[in-house]
Amino acid sequence: MNFTQRALILVTAAAASLAPVIATPAAATSRSPASTSDPAPAACRVTATIPVGPDPEGVAANPKTNRIYVTNSDNSTVSVIRGRTSTVVATVRVGRLPFGVTANPKTNRIYVANFGNNTVSVIRGRTSTVVATVHVGRFPEGNAANSKTNRIYVANGGPGSVSVIRGRTSTVTATIRVGFGATRVAANPKTNTIYVANGSTVSVVSGRTNTVTATVPVGDTAGGVAVNPKTNTIYVANVGSGSVSVISGRTSMVTATVPVGVEPIGIAVNPKTNTIYVANLMDNTVSVISGRTDTVAATVPAGREPFAIAADPKTNTIYVANSGSDTVSVLRCGKR
Repeated sequence: MNFTQRALILVTAAAASLAPVIATPAAATSRSPASTSDPAPAACRVTATIPVGPDPEGVAANPKTNRIYVTNSDNSTVSVIRGRTSTVVATVRVGRLPFGVTANPKTNRIYVANFGNNTVSVIRGRTSTVVATVHVGRFPEGNAANSKTNRIYVANGGPGSVSVIRGRTSTVTATIRVGFGATRVAANPKTNTIYVANGSTVSVVSGRTNTVTATVPVGDTAGGVAVNPKTNTIYVANVGSGSVSVISGRTSMVTATVPVGVEPIGIAVNPKTNTIYVANLMDNTVSVISGRTDTVAATVPAGREPFAIAADPKTNTIYVANSGSDTVSVLRCGKR
């Protein structure tokens, strides 16, 4: 995606801050102490740089198959990477301007949000082929899968909605109104709760009722959102304010704000290590945050304009999609 297209997305997201706020809980000023048994984040180093397609804007990992999926926005493809060898083993043609991508490890299905033609491509992981195309709302950007319910949630930036897809039938079963300019989404399978970034707020959605139960104010221009199901904690990358908002899933309140790099946009969590990884778009780095202390434990160099990031918890490996250099950086973090 070129600079103008990316700017349009960020402006659309910023406009969301003007939307009405629903059932907003007060922000907390502190969080309860975390368990001291959590290990410190392991040291990370770049072990490989993988060439992919032009303008990679999304990345997802399937820990069961050790495959990584990268959306190449400028040529409407997905690169499939074998994690063990850090090599591209397939290229899949999808819809126009693919952006977000998510994997359901239980079904080995991969879902690609195609920003340019308002669809989601469904890829069978075993064969690396598209098996369905689902029509959703305008300008779908982020998506997330709840592996327990086999539901996929797609954030539609144009109407400010979330399309709910039933994985078994590849059909839309509900559309949920959220904040205008919805961009990214994450799901907590343990609580069946979905979190949607809209401008400077996060909509909290019940997966059981498909309704918004709270709206949480965060930083300026919320970008990526990620969940640690083990701690029931949500992390939001605030592009405009250079920070990460930490939200308690129990209270739907912000418990901490962590300063990171310049224009943080992608974010991922390794639940096994309670570590959060943030792609900082404009300073070409990844911030490594300890979930125990809510502090930056390390800053690791990445490629040019890192836009998206994913973690494989089984191998403790992090994958960074660098939109400016058409590569994926592979970060190995300590022992498996």
